[in-house]
Amino acid sequence: MTLQSLPTEAKAIDALTLAVIQAGLQQVCNEMDIAFSRSAFSPVIAEADDRADGIYDRDTGALISQGEFGLPVFVGTMQYSTGEIIRLIREGKAGKPEPGDIYIVNDPYLGGTHLMDVRFAKPVFVDGALFCWLQNTGHWPDIGGMVPGGFSAKATEVEQEGLRLPPVKLFKKGEMDQEIFAIISSNIRIAEQRIGDIKAQAAALLVGETRLMDLVTKYGAATLDVAIKAIRARSAERMCAEIRQIPDGVYRSEAFVDSDGVVNEPLKIALTVTKQGESLDFDFTGSSPPCKGPMNSVVATTYSAVYLGVKHIFPDVPINAGAFEPLTIKRPVGTFLDALYPRPVSGCAAEVSQRIAEAVFLALVQAIPDKVTAAPAGTSGNFALGGFDPVKQASYVMYKITGGGYGGNATQDGLTNGCSTIGISKTAPIEVMEQYYPVLFRRFALREGSGGAGEKRGGFGVHYEMELLRGEARASFVMDHGRFGPPGVLGGGDGAPNVVRIHRDGTTTIPEHLSKDQDIAIRAGDRVEVMTPGGGGYGDPAKRDPALVARDVGRGYYTADQAAKLWGWRA
Repeated sequence: MTLQSLPTEAKAIDALTLAVIQAGLQQVCNEMDIAFSRSAFSPVIAEADDRADGIYDRDTGALISQGEFGLPVFVGTMQYSTGEIIRLIREGKAGKPEPGDIYIVNDPYLGGTHLMDVRFAKPVFVDGALFCWLQNTGHWPDIGGMVPGGFSAKATEVEQEGLRLPPVKLFKKGEMDQEIFAIISSNIRIAEQRIGDIKAQAAALLVGETRLMDLVTKYGAATLDVAIKAIRARSAERMCAEIRQIPDGVYRSEAFVDSDGVVNEPLKIALTVTKQGESLDFDFTGSSPPCKGPMNSVVATTYSAVYLGVKHIFPDVPINAGAFEPLTIKRPVGTFLDALYPRPVSGCAAEVSQRIAEAVFLALVQAIPDKVTAAPAGTSGNFALGGFDPVKQASYVMYKITGGGYGGNATQDGLTNGCSTIGISKTAPIEVMEQYYPVLFRRFALREGSGGAGEKRGGFGVHYEMELLRGEARASFVMDHGRFGPPGVLGGGDGAPNVVRIHRDGTTTIPEHLSKDQDIAIRAGDRVEVMTPGGGGYGDPAKRDPALVARDVGRGYYTADQAAKLWGWRA
C-alpha cells in the first residue's frame, strides 16, 4: 500500500488528526501491556515483562499497532497467528467469533513461537460488525512436557515439549469455558497458579477493548478505518526512505547456533541480503537442514526475527504492517528455519531468532556501518528449575532469563547487561526470585572482561551463581553462544562466550552441549553458575582512545594484562 493508492478519504485526513489517532492506538496497546504485567501472577510476566499486546486487522490479521512495552519478536508472530485464526474461522475449523469471545492458541505451526508463549485473541465489534482483533502473548512458566518450564534441550518432537493448543474459545461471550480450562490445567505443572495469569491476560484485552471504544466514540469507526490505512502507508513510505540510503548491492553473512541439543554440531544460518531501490530481499538458502533437537524455528518466528533486526537498525519507523512491506523474505523451505510438525521448537523464539537477527546485523553492517552494531550477546539465558519446597509444602517452577552485553557501534561502546535482542524482557529482581522460590543468589554481578575488543568495545555480560537452599529440583538450560562468542565487526574482537557450570558434591561439571542440557538433578547446597556473553567489538582495537582503555582498567573491567593483549596498552 502506497500513499498514492490510498482512497480519497484517507488522503483527506489532516496530519494532526492522523498523529493523534496513531498515538491513541499506541496508547491502547501500552495500557494493555501495563495491565497485563501489573495483574499477572508469574514473575516472568509481572517482573520480567515477557509478553506483548497489539491490534490487528479484521480481514488479514496484519499488525495495526503494538505496545511499546512488549517483546519485539512477537511483532511478526502475532500478526501471523491472527491471520491463521481468521483462516481457520473461514474454513469452519474454528468457532465463529462473537462479542465477549477470547480464543487461546499456542500452536507453533500456526504463526507461533514455542509452546510456552500462549496467545489470547479477542474479536472487537462495533455496531454488531467485526472491527478488529486484539491479541496478546504471555510466557507461561510451564506448559507441561518432559521437563519443568518447557525448555527441553533434548526433545525430538513437539509433543515432548508440552501441551499444544489450536485456536479454541477459552472465553465464550465473556465466560470462561471451565471444561477447556480443566483440560489445560490437567496437563501443566503448578496449574493452580495459572488462573492468575489467565485472568490477567484476559483482563488486558478487556482494557484494550474499552480504550479502543473510546477512540471509536470520539472519531467514528469509519474515520479510524481510513486513518489506519493512511498510517500503514506512511510507515511503508518511511521504511522505503530508509532503505534508499543503503547502497545497492548483495551482502552476505553467516551466524551459528551452538548445537540443537541432541546432535553436538553447529547449525548454520546463511543469509544473502539484496538491496535494490526501495526493497530489501532476504534469502536463507544454504542454511542447515531441519535438526533433531529443539532449535528449529517456525517460519513466523523466522520472519519476525528479520523484521525486528531491521527495526533495530531503523528504530524511528512506526511499527505496523506497513513497515514490513518493503522487506521480501524467501521462505527457507528445507532448512531448520522453516520447522514443520512435529519438529521440536522450544529454542526458536528465545535463541534461534536472535541468531537470525545477528545474521541481519552482520550482513547490513557491511553496507551501513554507521547504523549497525557488532553482535550482541544474543541469548535469553533460559534457565528453568522445577522442584518441591519442603517448607512451603508446594511444588514450583522457576523460569529465569538474563541479559548480556550489546555490541559496540560507530559512536559508543556496547551496553552492559542489556536485554535480549528479541525483546525488552528484563531479569526479575533476585529478591523476588528468592521470595518465591527456595534459592539464594550467591553472586549477581557484571562479568568483567567479557566485552569484545575494538575501537568501541562490546558491553559486558552477567555473572551469577544460584544455590538451592532446600529440597530437590531439576534444572534445564536452553541458551546459546556457548561455542562461539558474539562476533565483532570491522576488525573488532568477539565477545566472551556463554559459560554454564554445575557445582555439586565438591565437583564442577560443564554440559556436553555447553549451553544446553536438561533434567539435571539439583540438591540442597548445589549451585548453578552462569556467565552470559559479552558483546562483539566494533572497529580496529588499535584505534581505541588509550584514555578509555586506562579508564576501563581503572574500573576493573579488564586487567592490565588483558588490556595489553587486546589493545597494546601500557600503564
